[in-house]
Amino acid sequence: MNNAQPAWSGMVSVDDTALAVTDTGGAGQPVVYLNGSYADQSHWRRVIAELGGDFRHISYDERARGRSKRSADYTFEACMRDLDAVLEARGVDRPILVGWSYGAMIAVHWADRNPGRAQGVVSVDGAMPHDWLDDAAREQIRKLFRRLSPLFPIARPLGLAARMSAAQHAEINIEINELMAPALLEPLLDRLSEPVRYVLASGGNLGAQEELIEKIRTNLDGVFARNPNIQLSTTVASNHSKILRKDFRAVADAVREVAVSRDHADG
Repeated sequence: MNNAQPAWSGMVSVDDTALAVTDTGGAGQPVVYLNGSYADQSHWRRVIAELGGDFRHISYDERARGRSKRSADYTFEACMRDLDAVLEARGVDRPILVGWSYGAMIAVHWADRNPGRAQGVVSVDGAMPHDWLDDAAREQIRKLFRRLSPLFPIARPLGLAARMSAAQHAEINIEINELMAPALLEPLLDRLSEPVRYVLASGGNLGAQEELIEKIRTNLDGVFARNPNIQLSTTVASNHSKILRKDFRAVADAVREVAVSRDHADG
């Protein structure tokens, strides 16, 4: 059992920026929430409320999202450093990492780079191998964000935009899709020894057709077959953008599955 920690909220400095962090405290198993590409920590409030006081909940806003400060570096590696900084600042040991979309990739990469340090991972419709990205798709992504840029102020509260330029939005999207190439992501997933549970959405996503997204989700079948530590918790009816709002109970159930799975393994 972890020693009880006081609740805390404030800013954690890292590199050239500062991140807004919320820690509910308590003596429960620490759960760290990792946001979608342009989202902020507010999207987790239903999951956190559903799990309640049995867990210690730590959430934070990535660079230029929510209440966090801007930066000169929005790369995936910067996000990895941000997670390290939050864990160190809050004295978090052996967390359950819960990531939605982009955040799921941070979760599985951190678990792979730090074997034995995570209790487990919950991937919410993210970290799915695919090879659809080519030069034409990259240009389509750049055009999409240029076209959407006038709507960024409206899109920010919905978790669909950050305080960045259209080009920065696009490059974040392109980089994360490059990292999901099967040659890169599948070996990483095959190595994971912690319990990992996937909660998958149904339907499409902003800028991607439903047929393509559903095909990408089926790419996980081989991962599930090869690594018994990685399992499908459930597939829900809501789409990628609405999963935390409409199916938060399914995400909370997956967190409980990971906690119980690890407890049995430790016992």
